[in-house]
Amino acid sequence: MTNSYHLHTEMFKLLTHEGDGALSTISLDVPGYPFGSVVPYCLDAHFVPNILISHIAQHTKNIGANNKVSLLINESSTQTNKQAQSRLTYLGEAIKVEDDTNIRLRYLRYFPAAQDYFKTHGFSFYQIRPTKLRYIGGFGKIYWIEKESIHLENIFSAEEEHKIVNHMNLDHEQNLKEYARYYLNLSLSAEENVFMSGLDQFGLDLLVNEMKYRIDFKNELVNASEARSVLVEMAKVARS
Repeated sequence: MTNSYHLHTEMFKLLTHEGDGALSTISLDVPGYPFGSVVPYCLDAHFVPNILISHIAQHTKNIGANNKVSLLINESSTQTNKQAQSRLTYLGEAIKVEDDTNIRLRYLRYFPAAQDYFKTHGFSFYQIRPTKLRYIGGFGKIYWIEKESIHLENIFSAEEEHKIVNHMNLDHEQNLKEYARYYLNLSLSAEENVFMSGLDQFGLDLLVNEMKYRIDFKNELVNASEARSVLVEMAKVARS
């Protein structure tokens, strides 16, 4: 396991477990003021958030003039004290992705409805390259994270991940439902859909009725070839 993962486990879990945040850009219309909007994000092969935004959106116009942004990610929770929840302020520069083949493939597995966006054109992916992160995990857990300490890479190539995800969705639908029931404690009817959207060395992501859920692996995978045995073992445990 990497040192950066040891140092920032809680921050990293928040980033991987959530899927949307409050994007702040510098307003063009009211110069000098922050402009907030809500955006979904998808992590790329380096665990960096990527957003899909329209060229006519106000935040995109703001980025065109000043690409310094922040993405506030809050822990999903039912507790009433919102300030007790974990949150991450991800400060960075929004850079337009020129070759979006891999991130588009991954993003559409997480947000299938976004496929319709490309029918109208004018939508582009922007990677939020980190400058500095501020993590708050509760009382006494407040710290800045330097970008140099968060370099990570998915051990699965885009092709490997896509192959595994397709295989699980096509041939192991029942296993995915068992994962959702056992590891996420979800009650599912026979008609409800469960799909795998992605995985990395730390866990896998499911879409249950198009809502994202994260299941962390018990141990970090060392290489991609371990995936099959881990997924099989998870299915055995879920059925027991």
